[in-house]
Amino acid sequence: MNMKKIFSLMLFIVLAVPLNAGAEDIIKKDELLNLQRCVEIAVMRHPTILAGRNNVSASQSRVGQAKSNYYPQIDLSGAYSRIKPITGAQRLVSTGIDGTSAENVTKSFDQFSGSVSLSQNIYDFGRTSSQVDIQKFNLDASRSNLETTIEQVVFDVKQAYYGVLRAQRNRVVAQDTVKQFQLHLDQAKAFYEVGTRAKYDVTKAEVDLSNAKLALIRSENTLKVSKVTLNNTMGVPDAPDYAVEDNLAYEKYEIALPQAIETAYKNRPDLKAAVAASRSFERSIDFAKTGYYPVLTGNAQYDRSDTVFFPSGEGWSAGVALTFPIFNGFLTKNQVEEAKANLGVAKANEETLRQSILLDVQQEYLNLVVAAESISNTGLTVKQATENLDIANGRYAAGVGNPIEVSDAEVSLAVAKTGYNQALYDYKVARASLERAMGVR
Repeated sequence: MNMKKIFSLMLFIVLAVPLNAGAEDIIKKDELLNLQRCVEIAVMRHPTILAGRNNVSASQSRVGQAKSNYYPQIDLSGAYSRIKPITGAQRLVSTGIDGTSAENVTKSFDQFSGSVSLSQNIYDFGRTSSQVDIQKFNLDASRSNLETTIEQVVFDVKQAYYGVLRAQRNRVVAQDTVKQFQLHLDQAKAFYEVGTRAKYDVTKAEVDLSNAKLALIRSENTLKVSKVTLNNTMGVPDAPDYAVEDNLAYEKYEIALPQAIETAYKNRPDLKAAVAASRSFERSIDFAKTGYYPVLTGNAQYDRSDTVFFPSGEGWSAGVALTFPIFNGFLTKNQVEEAKANLGVAKANEETLRQSILLDVQQEYLNLVVAAESISNTGLTVKQATENLDIANGRYAAGVGNPIEVSDAEVSLAVAKTGYNQALYDYKVARASLERAMGVR
């Protein structure tokens, strides 16, 4: 998903629900949540995303700061002083139309002064434009970093969501196992009462039922932990109780490895951030080189001073100034060299990331292939375990089987179903991992 869509989604959510809204204002009690709804809540509420949004705002402000040098700088200053003259100080006094005389000043007096100054950068050989470009590239990098954060949160939500579904299905398996062992216990008791089975069968069935109930308790606790994890990934740890829509069913994800690699190079936000960082360092070299060039500025100033004893005065000035650096102790030269070295580091990091992306996509693609194969294998295992249990129950009902055979068949079926649920979970997470590696939702 591109940044425009992401920010549009975030803006819609923020306008729809205030950020300070409580968890119950976002998730209603017993509400049925699907995966998309959980993702929307996480985008709105997760603290790492909120921090990323503020980082983008800060970067946007730095662009404005860099642009400030394009505009005139106006300063207004004022001062007040209480002055006690030195003994013998004099002031001029008018004695007529054209005559003045001096007299001693012995009293303290007030002095007020004020000035207005204006300066304008006329030409600085690209210093300001380089600063603006650097901050724009940094802004692009911060946006890409935010997108990376969102993609990670989305992946965490998917993983936690599928974890809840796996736990729910495993609880159903545990509940079915308890029911099966309860039926086997009832059957063993009936056979014992008519004398066709020994007391051992009843005792064995009771032990198996107790173990199944213990497994059910553990599966229910796992489900609770899974929901707590999902709440945390959504940024609503105090969420009320809710239900989740089960979409753990297998749906084959069709994509070729070359297409996945090409998509990753095109969409990965961390790669976009690395590219933006490299371009920022390229402009940093241009910025450092401006230290060799002069700066032309215009300036103007108006001053006024008033006192009780002395005549009021005012004045103004206007002009231009050309500042040319002659020698600064090789500062500019070393700044340019530093910028070039930083660019080399950025380019190397970019290439390292490209190689890491290639490895990441290849690994996740292979994991997806293995997960798909595991689903078919575990599905076959469930079918075989079900048939084996039917045979064991039939043999026991006919009086030719034994309770150990039935117990083993029940456990094997529970293990097979749990393995199938794990395979479905692994496939969903593998797909989510591949999508994250490709930089797509």
